[in-house]
Amino acid sequence: MTGVALAEELLLLAYDDETGKAAMPRISLDLGMAAAVLVELALAGRVAYADGNLAVVDPAPTGEPIADAVLAKIAADTPHTPSSWVQRLRHGLRDRILGDLCGRGVVRDVDETELGFIHVHRYPVADASFEADIRRRLAEALTSGQLPDERTAALATLVAVLRMEPALGLTGAAAEEAGARLEEIATGAGFSGTVSLDDSVVRPSVSLVIAALAQAVDAALGKRQVQGGAPS
Repeated sequence: MTGVALAEELLLLAYDDETGKAAMPRISLDLGMAAAVLVELALAGRVAYADGNLAVVDPAPTGEPIADAVLAKIAADTPHTPSSWVQRLRHGLRDRILGDLCGRGVVRDVDETELGFIHVHRYPVADASFEADIRRRLAEALTSGQLPDERTAALATLVAVLRMEPALGLTGAAAEEAGARLEEIATGAGFSGTVSLDDSVVRPSVSLVIAALAQAVDAALGKRQVQGGAPS
């Protein structure tokens, strides 16, 4: 793996460049990033769905520190379903990814104090070139009418499940059109909808992680609405 990982791409899209704050429910983002790491490992041929669980099929490091830490965790733990791993991996993942992006100079950590004693961290963008490339790829995928490369298709699928059209600057009818196109990309890439476990290893593995993410997000957002929209 090289460049920016899928989980990092999601975070950069979700955080406002100027305020440095998440522009979407944080629990949705945390779940999405956990799924993104699993998708990344599946695309790299390191994990696959087998006998109801995600299993390591190639323990070789990918070269991406966070993905490799997750790979080692899956290899060392007892077997778990995609749904279980999405939940297990979300805790603390955002802080690790933010720390990695800060260390590489992509975002900067602004530590502020509110009410004289509450520390609040913001992460405005420091190097806009990374996010510019992400947005360019997604814009091309939305407008070209062609199926994008595998990584971009995976990112588009995650964006669709997390309902991140507003993060792309799209609202109203434009957001609805983009949502339909994102779903089309996901289906065309074999990352959503009905999957055959007799098909290639990668697509069922990714599709089942995506399905687990969708269920987790729906459950989390439903809980927030019941609680009156309290922050997660």
